[in-house]
Amino acid sequence: MPETRETAVYTHGHHESVLRSHTWRTAANSAAYLLGSLEPDMRVLDIGCGPGTITADLAALVPDGRVTGADRAPGILEQARATAERRGLANVDFEVADVHSLGHPDGTFDVVHAHQVLQHVGDPVGALREMARVTRPGGLIAVRDADYAAMTWYPAVPGLDDWLDLYRRVARANGGEPDAGRRLRSWALAAGLSDVTATSGTWTYATPEERAWWSGLWADRTLASAYADRAVQGGHATPEELRAVSGAWREWGRREDGWFAVLHGEILCRKPA
Repeated sequence: MPETRETAVYTHGHHESVLRSHTWRTAANSAAYLLGSLEPDMRVLDIGCGPGTITADLAALVPDGRVTGADRAPGILEQARATAERRGLANVDFEVADVHSLGHPDGTFDVVHAHQVLQHVGDPVGALREMARVTRPGGLIAVRDADYAAMTWYPAVPGLDDWLDLYRRVARANGGEPDAGRRLRSWALAAGLSDVTATSGTWTYATPEERAWWSGLWADRTLASAYADRAVQGGHATPEELRAVSGAWREWGRREDGWFAVLHGEILCRKPA
């Protein structure tokens, strides 16, 4: 493991192939474990909001409340604001923020939510403590992260094992933890959160359309995103090796019997009243 540090490098960046995935995400397919706990007048902080599709869904679910979307990348917030404007949502705002140091007083929010964030930070325990700080007593901290080592697929196309090994090495070199899903409960307990409900959820890609979409975005991401640049610059892969991995994704996507599942860990933490 790399030395723990608060600021890690965001492995994926915001290439179109990355946003192709992020804009697909909704509250229903990415935060279902939280939705039953929402009330119409809640104030919600959505950390790592990216292009704002989940943020907008949360705002629609708390019509008498307010949602703040936060992200470290100022550029992506313009897309998030556009998403909210297209939906006609007046109860949402956006800010540049770092999960390790949030610019809000203690106890500001009823719910603090982070989807696919803790895998990319250098100090996930510290991040959870900061999330808890801005949550009101009795409020909820909600976190969901993928677990790369638990991803599974069929058939065993040569090259996809190389992809998984490469991605995990690059992510860890950037200061993150790609197998975050299995660690969320442990991190929450280490952060002093004792009322923790741990669950799991999956994304599954099996139809021809799903296979084409999932394989295509990873084939493109492997060649053209910040992840690809960091893989080469960090000495983890050559351009030729990246082309081989990209080709493996294309081959898997063409297989009629193809199936891919992404496992996520989920935690709902109730802050002591």
